[in-house]
Amino acid sequence: MNIGLYFGSFNPVHNGHLIIAQHILNETGLSQVWFVVSPQNPFKQQKHLLNEYDRLHLVNLAIEKSARLKAVDIEFRLPKPSYTINTLTYLKEKYPQHNYAIIMGSDSLQNLDQWKNPDQIIKDYPIYVYTRPGFEIKETGVTKLIIVKAPLLEISATHIRELIQSEKSIRYLVPDIVCDEIENAGYYKLKDPSQ
Repeated sequence: MNIGLYFGSFNPVHNGHLIIAQHILNETGLSQVWFVVSPQNPFKQQKHLLNEYDRLHLVNLAIEKSARLKAVDIEFRLPKPSYTINTLTYLKEKYPQHNYAIIMGSDSLQNLDQWKNPDQIIKDYPIYVYTRPGFEIKETGVTKLIIVKAPLLEISATHIRELIQSEKSIRYLVPDIVCDEIENAGYYKLKDPSQ
């Protein structure tokens, strides 16, 4: 099976993530998209993150009616911070019957050279890239680069957290079931320590 790996903090998952994942399924030969929930991204500060199990739970709620979208906790069992190459190596060993590709925004593509073992990632895996506002897709030397013209929605998890902290509604930015769970559980009520 051809699987697209959509790595992220998903802090929280929102409709922009879901639209991109579904669009990539619709427009490519991928059989499934797996949301790889990262407990700790080496490029992001840990103190902003909701507990990884709560974030995984929200992703599972968001995609529960889709047979071709899956949330995975693979990185919860790997050393932190989470490095994509370690996850890819683990997946190839554990599930060698699948072919893996990476899904990323054009912002992440611009930092790819700062990732751990970027040359191995570029050589061994197709990369599906969607444009993020303000980040043009430039010549990168990535040979298996597939540009996907996904719908652009300027929704950010940071903005959603700020709305919650300001006691404003996040309805329609996230799936209703995710909105209800965030409200009922009181997630993100406390201000980010960095603000």
